[in-house]
Amino acid sequence: MIYLDHAATTPVPREVASAMYEVLTEQFGNPSSQYPFGAEMKKRVEGWRETVAALMDCPADRLFFTSCGTEGDNWALRAAAWQNRHVGRHIVTTAVEHSAVLECCKWLERDGYEVTYLAPDQDGTITAAQVLEAVRPDTAAVSVMLVNNELGTVYPVADIAKGLPLRNPKTLLHTDAVQGLTAFSARRLGADFVTVSAHKIGGPKGIGALYINPRVKNPRPLLPGGGQEKSLRSGTEATAQMAGFARAAELRLERLEENRAHLESLRAYARETLLSIPDIVPVGAGTAPHILALSLAGWPAGNIVNDLGNQGICVSAGSACHQGKPSHVIAALRLPKRVASGVIRLSFGPETTRAEIDACAQALRRHHDGRMPML
Repeated sequence: MIYLDHAATTPVPREVASAMYEVLTEQFGNPSSQYPFGAEMKKRVEGWRETVAALMDCPADRLFFTSCGTEGDNWALRAAAWQNRHVGRHIVTTAVEHSAVLECCKWLERDGYEVTYLAPDQDGTITAAQVLEAVRPDTAAVSVMLVNNELGTVYPVADIAKGLPLRNPKTLLHTDAVQGLTAFSARRLGADFVTVSAHKIGGPKGIGALYINPRVKNPRPLLPGGGQEKSLRSGTEATAQMAGFARAAELRLERLEENRAHLESLRAYARETLLSIPDIVPVGAGTAPHILALSLAGWPAGNIVNDLGNQGICVSAGSACHQGKPSHVIAALRLPKRVASGVIRLSFGPETTRAEIDACAQALRRHHDGRMPML
């Protein structure tokens, strides 16, 4: 199998699985238990927190474990809305956010909030000025993702954070950084809430984290209960997943620059190789080193994904195959129908090789040459 869908999820290295296995079978104590076996697990939880915080470059005491990126996005938006309930009931976000943000915003609209959805230009760009101009005196929160999961577009979250106090110093800023976990420093980013997820960097599914800036005083708890996570997210800690997250973070930290250089070189090679295929055109101006969006114009993306999948090559459809409609991200670009219909996403990891890109290119050529376009 050739796996070119790392933006969907990543393989778990053996070192990560081993760390989890040890916790599941030997260090399985409940961190809330008072005897030494439990106390030792409590120390381990805090050690894992420090490791993940080191990858994010944020204070460990402001990092809270979650079950996933979706949970973190929902917690952040609702906590920001609650924190600023006396400021107003207006939220600014973008039309290309992950569904975890957009669906949460829809629920907040049902609760009486007004949401401004900013549209990108045709290459997927949204500027800091565009975001800041939408902020009003009653804006409780702004939510702009760091890296778009379909396009690889990097958004100017740090510039938004710098400009926000001049527009409304009370407005809180959230960023979904799930696709950019190894590419930012929370301290320099300046957001009030930062969401991440382990399974995008070789960690297990079922564990993520939310950074909450110290300026957010007494954030609203996500789950009241037994008092875990400083009483902000109660529930028995998922210790094996935490161990896996921390080990994956360690591995990424050890090879951070090496991996980035590899991914940048690989993306450039993939772009040059694939764009030489007839009818393939670039989509968006994304610069994230691990994501490449392309369109085989006129060929339905679902057919491409299925054909490549049958050849053992895993890529993603950048446009949803549900009733032939494009995803909300691709729809927001307002591309010609022939281009929008054929968008696919390739996404890479440290393990990806040029030989795998070559195999994908050959498969796409066969698909192009062997089938008539349907649009």
